[in-house]
Amino acid sequence: MNLAETLRTAVESLWARKMRSILTMLGILIGIASVMLVVGLGQGATAKITDQINKLGTNLLIVTPGSATTSSGLRGGRGSATTLTADDAQVLADPRVAPDVLRVAPVNQSQLSLTVGTTNWTSNVVGTTPDWLGVRNRTVSQGRFFTTDDLDNGRLVAVLGATTAGQLFGGRDPIGQQVTANGQSFTVLGVLDPVGASMITDEDDQLVVPRTTFATRLSGSANTRQVSAIYLEARDQASLSAAYQEVTTALLNTHGTTLADQDFQVSSQQSLVDTVQSTAATLTLLLASIAGIALLVGGIGVMNIMLVSVSERVREIGLRKALGATPLVILRQFLVEAGLLGLIGGMLGVGLGIAGALTLPKLLDQPVAVSLPATAIALGVSLLIGTVAGVYPASRAARLAPIDALRSE
Repeated sequence: MNLAETLRTAVESLWARKMRSILTMLGILIGIASVMLVVGLGQGATAKITDQINKLGTNLLIVTPGSATTSSGLRGGRGSATTLTADDAQVLADPRVAPDVLRVAPVNQSQLSLTVGTTNWTSNVVGTTPDWLGVRNRTVSQGRFFTTDDLDNGRLVAVLGATTAGQLFGGRDPIGQQVTANGQSFTVLGVLDPVGASMITDEDDQLVVPRTTFATRLSGSANTRQVSAIYLEARDQASLSAAYQEVTTALLNTHGTTLADQDFQVSSQQSLVDTVQSTAATLTLLLASIAGIALLVGGIGVMNIMLVSVSERVREIGLRKALGATPLVILRQFLVEAGLLGLIGGMLGVGLGIAGALTLPKLLDQPVAVSLPATAIALGVSLLIGTVAGVYPASRAARLAPIDALRSE
């Protein structure tokens, strides 16, 4: 019996027991669909977060303050000390010190209540320099950003994020209007292009002012040189590692510290992307493994049904052997039937998974990624599970003695 004849016989056998075959395939179907959706959700979420991070600059380095090791041997966490100043930013902006750094933007920030007429909105107020726009990979959709002249003269001017502009002005044009923060009235120069909210923060919900204005009018701190963080842009992706080393070395020298007791931390946007992708991949693998239990249960179901099928068809097996069928032919027959159960269940599961991938984004506002390789792997796994599950029943059928099989009731 050739393979085509074996396939035809297997299909006829499964069709003769339609309800049993459908119920057997349910485990494979649910398992494949579950794994596809879990993996798709994980990949979709990872791609979405990565895209949001990359929008803020792929060549970005961030320096944040951190306390040095104390006398007790304990080390403070990020932001636990105010060890960064505008002088540090000036040092890093020197091309002789950090040749692979393109732009530097010191930043101060605070949550403040903003007022326009009778409308109030609490937003993140950022004090920085004109280079912030390029460092953070931002653009202005209306008006303009503040200039070096605005910075040097500490002018009361501001640029709004899209969310902040919408909350304070609704559909009105905010350019030239006044926004009050901490009792100070700021003239709106422009509105930033929206970049979207992430799981961490809404980058569109902010008011950006000159750092000198922030330090003297909004910070409430006597130390006007102190900064919350320093953002730096490397010349290109290839220069990121070199820029990281240059920044670290320069600040160690400026602060008179060593790596063991440094009072600052340097991180890159790429390291954040790598961390997000690694965490998401681990979580996706864990959830997919849990969903994969349904596949295991489905495989056990296929094995049970194939054992029942062998028991019911003992006389048929004996007759076929008496007519010349070899054990290999019998083995192949039952393996093909089991493999078909797995494959058809997998195909239905893939269909259900794709339907879910098209529906879930509308319900959850979350992308679901479905790739051709993942679909092919899902079909291959379902075929493999069905075939492996059929090995024991098929070998049992192949070992039946023709005389004993024909005598059975």
